[in-house]
Amino acid sequence: MKIALFDDHRPGLVREDLIIDFSHLAGDAVMGLPPALRAQALIERFPQIQAAVGALEGGVPLSGVRLRAPVPRPGKILCAIGNYFEGVRGLVLPLGMFLKASNCILDPGGTVVLPRKKAKVFQHEAELAVVIGKGGRDIPQSEAMNHVFGYTCVIDVSARGLTSHGRTGWYVDKSYDTFAPLGPWIVTRDEIADPQSLGVKLSVDGQPRQDYNTDDMEHPVSELVAWASESSSLEPGDIICCGTNHQGLGPVQDGEQVSMEIESIGALSVTVSDIEKRQWPKMADTEMAIMVREARQKLADAKPAT
Repeated sequence: MKIALFDDHRPGLVREDLIIDFSHLAGDAVMGLPPALRAQALIERFPQIQAAVGALEGGVPLSGVRLRAPVPRPGKILCAIGNYFEGVRGLVLPLGMFLKASNCILDPGGTVVLPRKKAKVFQHEAELAVVIGKGGRDIPQSEAMNHVFGYTCVIDVSARGLTSHGRTGWYVDKSYDTFAPLGPWIVTRDEIADPQSLGVKLSVDGQPRQDYNTDDMEHPVSELVAWASESSSLEPGDIICCGTNHQGLGPVQDGEQVSMEIESIGALSVTVSDIEKRQWPKMADTEMAIMVREARQKLADAKPAT
C-alpha cells in the first residue's frame, strides 16, 4: 500500500492517480493528535486497520490535494555515512551514522531554503529512506525487517565546507530547516520484494545527475536497522536514510527544481531558494565522484576482502 498524508495532514491510501481519505479508520487516537505527531500514531495503529484500509474504494484525484511529508516530525533521523561501494567492490568499510535534525523535514513540492552560511557549495543526495514500524532495542539483524513499516524517498541536502579544525560537522552541514525533503508517500514493506534492488535517480531542472541502484549498498537495510538499535531504541516513525552513491552528486541553487525517483516507490520534487543568489556550475561534481571512488579503490587495494 501507498500511505500518504495530505491537506491538513489527513491519512490517505494512494491508488494510481487517486487518494482515498481514511481518517475515519484512523480514529481519534490519530486524528486527535497535533498534525506533526499523527504519523507515528498511525504507524502504530496501522496493523489494526490495514485490512479495512485495503478494502476502501473511491477517492479523489491526487492532483487536487496537497501532499505532506509522510512523517512530518520523526523522533529521529539517522543517516548512514556513505554506505555505497561506488562501484568498487572488495573492502567493506565500517558502518557509521549521524543524526539529522527532525525539523529538516520538507513536504513534497516544498522549497529548500539555502542558509546564508558560507558553504563552498550546497549539494543534493538522493537516498532510500526506511520508516520504522515497530520499535525495539538491540534488534537482531535476522529480525530487523519485521521492524520496518515501509520505504520512501529523501533528499539529504548538504552544505559543504562548513567544518574546520578537524571538528566533525555532519549535524551542522545537514540540519538546516528544509534540508530533508521526504515523500511523496510511504510504500509498505510488503510491496517491496527486495529493498536491495531499487533504481534511484535524481535530476536538476531535467538534467540527469544521480543514477544508481541500491544493489551497490554496502550495508543492507537489515543491518542498518540492527546497528542503529544498538545505540538507541528505535520508535515507530523513526527514519533511517540509507546513504548515497556519490557518483552524480552536484550543486543545488536558487530557482532550480530538484526531482528524485525510486523504482516501485515514487517521485519527489522540490524547488530551491537562495536569497543570496549564489551560483555554481550546473553540472555533476565529477571531482568529488572521482575522489570518493579513488579513495575506496586505494583502501580495497591495501586491504583485500577476506
